[in-house]
Amino acid sequence: MNTVATTKMSSKGQIVIPEEIRNALHLKAGTRFVVLGEGDVVVLKTITAPSSDEYKEILLRARQAAYESEMKPEDILEAIKETRSEKCGSSEICVHSVSG
Repeated sequence: MNTVATTKMSSKGQIVIPEEIRNALHLKAGTRFVVLGEGDVVVLKTITAPSSDEYKEILLRARQAAYESEMKPEDILEAIKETRSEKCGSSEICVHSVSG
């Protein structure tokens, strides 16, 4: 797609994606984006859930990697605990139980 258009940002930080681009990319109201910015470049990337086939492939690759690394269920639970404590610190609000 080589559609080029201009737009401007509102005082609330909102940007309108021009109609010809919305149509070309089949964007609808409620479409979610990841926003990346560096220097004077802003990139919007649509967030899409993987198809069931893609999800199955991701799951197969993850299981294969876990098997090859001889990872055990308790290793996963420990990694979850560690990650949660790093992210939450000692906050009671963020405490989650992890059970096997």
